[in-house]
Amino acid sequence: MRLRHPSLLAAALLAASLAPLGAAAQAPAAKSQTLRIAFADPISSADPQLNNHAGDRSLALQIFDSIVDRHDSGNLPSLAQSWRTIDERTWEFKLNPKITWHDGKPLTAQDIAFSFQRARSVPGSVASYAGRLRVIESVQTPDAHTVIIKTNVPAPGLLQDIGAVYVVSRHVGEKATTEDYNAGRAVIGTGPYKLVSYTPGDRSVLERYDGYWGKKAEWARVEYRFVNNPAARTAALLAGDVDVIDKVSPADVQRLRQAKGIAVHAYPGLRALLIQPSFRPGPNEFIRDNAGQPLPQNPLADVRVRRALSLAINRNAIADRILQNTVTPASQDMPKGTAGYNPDIAPTPYDAERARKLLAEAGYPQGFQLTVHVPGDRYPQAPEALQAVAQFWTRIGVKTTLETVPWALYSSRANKNEFAVSVLAWGNGTGELGYALVNVFATVDASKGLGASNWGRYSNTALDQALAAYTQEFDTGRQESILRHAARLLDDDQAVIPLFHYQNIWASRADLKVTPYVSDRTAAQMVTRVKATP
Repeated sequence: MRLRHPSLLAAALLAASLAPLGAAAQAPAAKSQTLRIAFADPISSADPQLNNHAGDRSLALQIFDSIVDRHDSGNLPSLAQSWRTIDERTWEFKLNPKITWHDGKPLTAQDIAFSFQRARSVPGSVASYAGRLRVIESVQTPDAHTVIIKTNVPAPGLLQDIGAVYVVSRHVGEKATTEDYNAGRAVIGTGPYKLVSYTPGDRSVLERYDGYWGKKAEWARVEYRFVNNPAARTAALLAGDVDVIDKVSPADVQRLRQAKGIAVHAYPGLRALLIQPSFRPGPNEFIRDNAGQPLPQNPLADVRVRRALSLAINRNAIADRILQNTVTPASQDMPKGTAGYNPDIAPTPYDAERARKLLAEAGYPQGFQLTVHVPGDRYPQAPEALQAVAQFWTRIGVKTTLETVPWALYSSRANKNEFAVSVLAWGNGTGELGYALVNVFATVDASKGLGASNWGRYSNTALDQALAAYTQEFDTGRQESILRHAARLLDDDQAVIPLFHYQNIWASRADLKVTPYVSDRTAAQMVTRVKATP
């Protein structure tokens, strides 16, 4: 097996030079009005509608609002203070008349209509919001504070769909490009913080918006720094250079728990690390026979090969030895206890012997050569986990090379189905399988906003039909039945190879508390001061 990946030496040296455990005591006093956050997910743009990426969403969450506020616990009033269904295809929303944009202009219904139209097709998007808006037939604005949404099918999930789309101002946005947002000129929101500056690949500086319609923001100023190296984030926290870090490295969790003046905040997560095989027919430059020649057909198109690859992985060993039990081994996209988790799907066992037999049955008794691609600066511990996967696959005869690619290049190539095997850490932010069905598993159809993250171009008519039925089903019991059926279809097909579910782990100064908002976002609103004990 050959591995081509960035050297981990720099990270190791940085970890070795961490400040003494007591250094966090030098952090700013609890009454400081500035909050400094070091976060892991890269931000592709300050345009809140360009890409449905975790980093982009976290930044936007602090500046912009949605028509309803989506929390893990459900939908709450936001720009709309109330809503009702007029009939099964018509929804009425009443906007809060007191809300203003950061430039002082009032929020109107026309802003909502403009935002929903713009978010469908922002030029340059590689992870569109169109799937969230696929059921909207029209948006009517009978007056300045009333929005009427008509759907093309009954849409019981409309709130969670439109709650994921940030609303931008019409008076600024209709004349703005993504570059205007990146330059800060168009970043006019209604949220608790205003943008002071945005430096791609480095940081954003925010300040409290005193005209905010909701609860006053706790922090007067926020320094939101992108630090993709987990050892560097830990070092920055221990040195007192930042106050909060997210996506704590499993290797650092115990050290941080023992550090004076530091608190670790760990919560069950919804994000699944998925291995996506390409279903592209014919030869693929990243799949070759043992002599190094391209195979005439894609072996990954055979379900027996995909199942063999899944059986060959010792998930428990990866969770224990590499992720140090900060993840849960996964055999399906949704974790236990969520809508769409199917309890009848048994955990995938580690069975290398059965994997070899399946390869032989598929016509590959001697295996083949395979190159797997993974982003090196995106998903925590993904390169290390995939190194282990490569070893497991090599043991059954699929001689695997791992290549790490910077996210900026990786996302574009993966989106075009250029790789043989890609890796996606999908955040199931709605807490149900339907979100992934729309974006990861539906047959790709950009005109309908389907399959935006279906990088391997998986397609299953029965699954598409299940999604259509789920989209229109109001009865929660029947919804759950449809989602479990969909989970079974995905497992039978081995549409992806689930590896594990992440925990959401933050660390902070001990006088701060981090409380999850939605999925694994990181935002200043999540951080509060801990009240001193009398």
